[in-house]
Amino acid sequence: MRRICGWLVAGVVACGVMSGCKPSDAVKHSGDNTVPEMSKIAPTPTVQLDKAALGMVTGTIRFAGKAPEPVKIDMSMDPVCSMTAADNFAEQYAVKDGKLGNVYVYIKSGPPAAMLSGGPTPAPVVLDQVGCKYVPHVIAVVRGGSVEFRNSDSTMHNIHTMPTVAGSQPIDISQGPKGSPQVKQFNQPEVMIPVRCNNHPWMNAFINVSATPFFAVTDADGHFGITGLPAGTYTLAAVHEKLGEQTMTVTVEPKGTTKADFSFSAK
Repeated sequence: MRRICGWLVAGVVACGVMSGCKPSDAVKHSGDNTVPEMSKIAPTPTVQLDKAALGMVTGTIRFAGKAPEPVKIDMSMDPVCSMTAADNFAEQYAVKDGKLGNVYVYIKSGPPAAMLSGGPTPAPVVLDQVGCKYVPHVIAVVRGGSVEFRNSDSTMHNIHTMPTVAGSQPIDISQGPKGSPQVKQFNQPEVMIPVRCNNHPWMNAFINVSATPFFAVTDADGHFGITGLPAGTYTLAAVHEKLGEQTMTVTVEPKGTTKADFSFSAK
């Protein structure tokens, strides 16, 4: 069973080059940026999982129709960016051979054995600033995890996150040219938190915070895999920065692999 949550695609390419100056409309107006009730319970490793019986979900995110042409970004406002960086293009639609990259896929609901699972704190996920853009464009961390912000460029950058979930505080910090990394923790589950650079309005990225350890971001070929799932029935969600969220119900068998493909299209 598949459903499209009420995220309307408005102005797919209306922002053009300057789309990085504000949150994507599909994310900003979604009305469904809350976390499931189960995920509001602090994850505790109270459920002992039988690792030998765990299953996984794999799939591909497809893009139907012709993808919008990438928009080249004018970086002349910063001579360092325009002289030292390669051509920079908007990354809203990472489509390759009909497959869609940069899609956040996560377990939205499921059995308590999954929703209450915990584990050791993972290493920080790196979000770098390279060639006057954020790399990667979309990242994800588990609740309580951290992001290590880096600046590999020879110009001043700014990191400005704009969360919307109550209790989640924005980050607004500057980093000098090739400055020291800064690590920040994320404790509130939320999808597609916009990240902007106040110095360079075309720079944009998205951070996702999962209530469970079960999530992925599709690669350049549109593929994803979520492993270590206890047997049971789940709501699997896929979120794109412009095209919104889709969900489907999947059943994971012990030691089994469940296939789950999504299809998005620009409207």
